[in-house]
Amino acid sequence: MENQLTHEVSALINFRNYEFQDPKSHGYRWVDLKHLRFPAESGGVQELLAALIGHEQFRDDYAGGGVLSEGSRHGPYWLRLVTPDVYEAVSRERSADILWGWVNQFGEVPAELEADLQQEVFDRLAVADHIYYLRGLGDESIHDWGRVHEHFHDFVLIDRSAGRITLLVAADD
Repeated sequence: MENQLTHEVSALINFRNYEFQDPKSHGYRWVDLKHLRFPAESGGVQELLAALIGHEQFRDDYAGGGVLSEGSRHGPYWLRLVTPDVYEAVSRERSADILWGWVNQFGEVPAELEADLQQEVFDRLAVADHIYYLRGLGDESIHDWGRVHEHFHDFVLIDRSAGRITLLVAADD
């Protein structure tokens, strides 16, 4: 299944690109979205998660290194320790609560940023058939310099009607 996922497009919402009342309120936060297509005859959720984890777009340390086809890191974690079973199914409401809490941790965000987040993040949550959240894997899973992120939220959105799987990472550094 891995080679049946096709990277469609990526998007980045960098909070520093918006004008906050307090210039430090951006908190060096960003949301990275990677959209991949899968064929209609694809397997179940576990197979899709495994295919995503095996895809080169998943090999991103989110700390400036970008996607590395032979990379060994995913965010703060060693890639070899990220498996489909460490993702937990979460509801739309729970995922929205986690993300809005992270977005608003330093107070209100500019209206333009809120609109972009609504369109790119929260509208996608609303139409996803399945949402999975990478729960904290513990200290033994953190790679050698993985603590560069204070917060790291990793969601996988599966939209079967669109044939799309989205890796949504919201973090700060």
